[in-house]
Amino acid sequence: MRFSPLALVLALPLSASTRAQSAESKPEVVPYHATIDTVKYVFGVAAPVAHLKPGSILEGNSLDCFGNVIKKPGDTLGLVKGDNPLTGPFFIEGAEPGDTLVVKILDLQVDGNQGVGALAPGFGALNPTLYTPMINQPLPEKIWFYPIDHATNTATFHALDSNFSVKIPLHPFLGCIGVAPAAGEARSSIVPAEFGGNMDAPEVSVGNTLYLPVNVSGALLYMGDGHAAMGDGEVAGTAIEVPLRVRVQVDVLKGKKLNWPRFENGEEIMAVGIYRPLDDALRISFAELVAWMHSDYGLSDLDAYELLSKVARIHLTEMVDPNYVVIASIQKKYLPRPISGAK
Repeated sequence: MRFSPLALVLALPLSASTRAQSAESKPEVVPYHATIDTVKYVFGVAAPVAHLKPGSILEGNSLDCFGNVIKKPGDTLGLVKGDNPLTGPFFIEGAEPGDTLVVKILDLQVDGNQGVGALAPGFGALNPTLYTPMINQPLPEKIWFYPIDHATNTATFHALDSNFSVKIPLHPFLGCIGVAPAAGEARSSIVPAEFGGNMDAPEVSVGNTLYLPVNVSGALLYMGDGHAAMGDGEVAGTAIEVPLRVRVQVDVLKGKKLNWPRFENGEEIMAVGIYRPLDDALRISFAELVAWMHSDYGLSDLDAYELLSKVARIHLTEMVDPNYVVIASIQKKYLPRPISGAK
């Protein structure tokens, strides 16, 4: 094929301009590496470990819920310094109370060749607690190790009391992700609430976007508690606990106020309810979903309520923490087109 000199003259500036625009639009990448000496154990106001601009990509890591100290048979939970060590906080420039923090999950990779699961006395959905007292003794401490095969993207469960084993597909996600609570409070990394936290939601995975209410200047984003896979409810108290390599992108929706966390992807919208008893967690999630369908899709509250009764889905993600977590969702194929200007 032949080109005229004029065509070349016209093409060269366009190509250079395109490259310049591409360079300008490339998001800032902020690296950060957490260690056991830099992690936190509460969601609250603390000195930020890094600053991010809206649109920035954070390339970081999380420790497992034990601080990466359970490594071999014979190790005990007595080695653990604190539960659910958190990476952060990260200050997001421009985020102010009344805004919404947007966290897009770009990539999560299991950072190691082994995961850990455990029974801890007094913890778990089938264990007696101070709030659900029983006359039998708490279950004994037990630890399982899960070899991870990166080639097949699986972990292997090996029974302790028999020769049974089975492979489990990996679904990496962050068990803990949230922001500083309102009113200067500091909340345990064990307890999820309206700021997010230990939601143990497999929805915090690649391809999903998380929306969190901003309660303090800079939002102060934390993350931790890496999971390779988990069953609904995390009934025994742990997932396949692993450290993760994390890549997320942050943004800020100015003047968009949320009361509870939300998730979204190309196929569905998902509202989170976090409370105890379980029925109140469910009511929160559905009330939030009705409000979302009204504000962004134009349905009346009652039409949304009726439609959800026919096509909604419920996911119980957390049944062992002091607050339970329910995620109610609706597929976008059942919704009208979003209202212009809605996120």
